[in-house]
Amino acid sequence: QVELVESGGGLVQAGGSLRLSCAASGRTFSSYAMGWFRQAPGKEREFVAGISWTGGLTYYADSVKGRFTISRDNAKNTVYLQMNLLKPEDTAVYYCAASRSHLVATTGSSYDYWGQGTQVTVSS
Repeated sequence: QVELVESGGGLVQAGGSLRLSCAASGRTFSSYAMGWFRQAPGKEREFVAGISWTGGLTYYADSVKGRFTISRDNAKNTVYLQMNLLKPEDTAVYYCAASRSHLVATTGSSYDYWGQGTQVTVSS
């Protein structure tokens, strides 16, 4: 069992930056691939970024490529999402997820554990 707790969300102006953190419980964190998803009001949940268990492979949605960076610190059981050049369309609840697979997955059904989410609001 893995418990995930996100933090770092908030209100920021367009063009600004935020760094989200996801702290995981459990000794097997380093064996999980991790992902970030988001869900805006009235929209379906969408994949944002993913990272393999070693951190050697990353994958991004086209909408955030070049602006967001996912990373992980297995010694701290934490995964991060650095978000730069934020846009109003990035406004959503952001969720951290863990997959027992070592590989990066872009579909929510591939993830086994989810955090409670953190709100990111970007004002224009």
